[in-house]
Amino acid sequence: MAWRLRSLGSLHGRVVHSRRVRVLAGHFAELIPRGHSVLDVGCGDGLIDRLLLDCRTDLRIGGVDTLIRHGSHIPVVAFDGLRLPFTDRSWDTVLFCDVLHHTERPVDLLREAVRVARHSILIKDHSLEGWLARPILQLMDVVGNAPHGVALTFNYLTPEQWEEAYRATGLVPLEVRRKLGLYPWWVDRICGRSLHFAAIYDVRRNS
Repeated sequence: MAWRLRSLGSLHGRVVHSRRVRVLAGHFAELIPRGHSVLDVGCGDGLIDRLLLDCRTDLRIGGVDTLIRHGSHIPVVAFDGLRLPFTDRSWDTVLFCDVLHHTERPVDLLREAVRVARHSILIKDHSLEGWLARPILQLMDVVGNAPHGVALTFNYLTPEQWEEAYRATGLVPLEVRRKLGLYPWWVDRICGRSLHFAAIYDVRRNS
C-alpha cells in the first residue's frame, strides 16, 4: 500500500500539482480586489501566493499555518489552528485554499477570518455532492496532503452545509466559480466535476 501511495503521489506531482497551483493563482488574481493585503490561512509552502504576487504586484500577502515549512515562498506565522494571531480588521482579504475541510470546526475558523478581515473572504474548497464524492475527495486528500503531515479530517461540507456556514458568519457572496479547470480533461471527469469551487464573500455588512 505504501508504494502505491508513493506512486500516486509522484503522479500527482507531475500531472496535477504544478497545473493546480498555476490555475488557482490565476483565479485568485482575478477575484482579489486591487491593492489588498491578503492573509493566506493554511498557506503551506506559499507557492500559490508567490505565483499570485508575480502577476499581482499590487498585493501584499502573508501566511499562517500550523506547520511551518522550510523555504516557504512568503512570510509565515505559526498559529494553533483556531485563533488567528492578528487584531480585528487587520487584513483586507482572508484566503482559505483547501483548508477548511481539514478543520474540525470550520465555522469557528470562518468567524475568526471575518474578525480579522476588512473587506472579503476568499474560499477555495470542496463540495460534497455527486457520484462517489466522499471516497474521491478522501483519495485526493491522502495523495496530495499525507506526505506533508497535513491533518486529514475529511470534513467535507455539502452545498447545504456551506450555505448554513455562510449564514452563521454573515458572509455575502460576491462571485462564485464552479468550473475551475484544475485538471486535464481526462482527470476532471472524475476529480473535477462539482467537487470544487472558488468564491469571494463580502464581510463589510458585519462591520
